[in-house]
Amino acid sequence: MRIALIAALVAVAGVSASADTIVLKNGQRIFASNVTEDAQYVTYETPAGRMSIPKALVVRVEHDEQTYTPAAAASHLGITTPAIAPVPGYEAISKLTVHDNSIDYAYLATLETAARSGSAEATGKVAAAHYVAAQFLIAQGNIDSAIDQYRQALVFAPDNVALLLNLASLELRQSQFEAALEPLEHARDISPASGLQAVIIAKLMGWAYYGSNQPDEAIKEWKLSEQLRPDPEVEQALAKAQKDQTEEADYRDGNSEHFTLKYYGGAAPELAPEILRTLEDEFNDIQSQLDYTPTNQISVILYTQQAFEDITRAPGWVDALYDGRLRIPVQGLSSVTPELAHVLKHELTHAFITQKSDGRAPVWLQEGVAQWMEGKRSTDDASALVDAAEQGTVPNLKSLEGSWMSLSGDSASMAYAWSLAVVESIMQNGGTTDVSRLIEKTATAVTPEDAVREALHCDYNDLQQQTVDYLKSNYLR
Repeated sequence: MRIALIAALVAVAGVSASADTIVLKNGQRIFASNVTEDAQYVTYETPAGRMSIPKALVVRVEHDEQTYTPAAAASHLGITTPAIAPVPGYEAISKLTVHDNSIDYAYLATLETAARSGSAEATGKVAAAHYVAAQFLIAQGNIDSAIDQYRQALVFAPDNVALLLNLASLELRQSQFEAALEPLEHARDISPASGLQAVIIAKLMGWAYYGSNQPDEAIKEWKLSEQLRPDPEVEQALAKAQKDQTEEADYRDGNSEHFTLKYYGGAAPELAPEILRTLEDEFNDIQSQLDYTPTNQISVILYTQQAFEDITRAPGWVDALYDGRLRIPVQGLSSVTPELAHVLKHELTHAFITQKSDGRAPVWLQEGVAQWMEGKRSTDDASALVDAAEQGTVPNLKSLEGSWMSLSGDSASMAYAWSLAVVESIMQNGGTTDVSRLIEKTATAVTPEDAVREALHCDYNDLQQQTVDYLKSNYLR
């Protein structure tokens, strides 16, 4: 247990080409690759090599195939940061800082007062205590407060690289990409130019730059990371970013308060500013309904149809995509048509939900809310959905949590229709307040169904029956 307490191990969700999820009993998740189990340990790959944790700490291992997106990985990382060196009496400090399942803030205040003397021993103790408090808050799912604890620790130990990297990792998890650059730059200034710390700094800086819409800088950092130590996750991120860079080399730029936009040179010159105006209007509406404001500008790319297909490799039934950037094919359009306006609002909703849920909202919730926000309703599908539900052929929500990219066109149509109906039923019972709370809960709950239990006080079976009852009472009377 001592290693688990003093090692700066940030267990946060990651997305990779083949991601395995290790669900821990304290509610945390480690997303990793090449996970194996034996009678005593669960072992997995990290940037530092193979790592193991006692099996007694693990609820289960979920194996999943996901579509890789660097932007998603930017806020959902599996990072093993360098260990924080223990100070004398660390175990005692830990027990005094967190006991009775809560943080002793009076004890922290006492340590802070002592540390103002400048004593190395006192500053070491207060930094360690804030670290313990941060780890406790992470286990509780309270990431914002954990960030505050790391910042307090750095007031007294500003050159502790492990604290800096832990802070940056959590800020990336919260999609605070620009904020993460400051501790990473300071960590680089005081760290060796090679070794594990340099590898992690370059990897995290790549994601921070990519998430803050600076792909050229991201590519530079990921190349450095690969030179120092090859990493399959960085290799995939680098390849994706370089492909974007090549495609967008001759694109024009446009910007507004909340968006950065790139568009191919052959597009109608009046289309880009009209799209930005439309997005700004929709931004304000979604912000109000979901009670959330994204922390960074949102990147938008307007493609030809062929470029969209080449870049995204999405199934034919996908007409636009959000993977950390809004990717919209607009070939042949000279103005924002009603159809394009619906697409823009749908994809922009994904950007809000992704950031508000730390990227952990299940796909059924993502797609259901996005369709509802763009104005779709279940009017035409209600009868068929009720028939399918009564015959047991509607998909279970558990099966709709992960990627839909492998679904056939018919299966995708059913998934979209059922997800919309489920979200409509939630809206009927509790309005946007319930939906907003559910999205927020997915950021910290162990599973999406646990989020449903916490936010809506029901489980998946209850929610599916509620949906059938809603469709019957509202559409089949």
